[in-house]
Amino acid sequence: MDLERLLIPVLDGIAGVQAIGLDLVEVAAIARSQGDFGVRFVQRLFTAQEAASTLEARAECFAAKEAAIKAYGWSEASIDWREIEVQREPGGRARLRLHGRAAALASAAGGGEPLLALGHEGPLAGAAVVVPRR
Repeated sequence: MDLERLLIPVLDGIAGVQAIGLDLVEVAAIARSQGDFGVRFVQRLFTAQEAASTLEARAECFAAKEAAIKAYGWSEASIDWREIEVQREPGGRARLRLHGRAAALASAAGGGEPLLALGHEGPLAGAAVVVPRR
């Protein structure tokens, strides 16, 4: 995506930011995948809490997982997608929680707790993951 190519070099240079990942996904693409692959798709990518949410929220979770993979450079790391989890606090704030191998790799990379922003509007859902420097 052009926006990502433009923003990441700028944002990566900001003091206090170790890495950033951005992702946009069409909500309809998640619906199509669920239709094509059924429960296997949902069980392979989403935790039970994420799977119980709305289609739009699942699209946001998908975008958040993709953004985390980009921020940490895990495209070749074979991370289990359920080890990257979006948790919602009672007030609605979303947090990115890493488990298992994802948590170990993130810890080894030396950044702080990842920050997450996500949302959806119309046909798109998007997320940004910022990994602060320690």
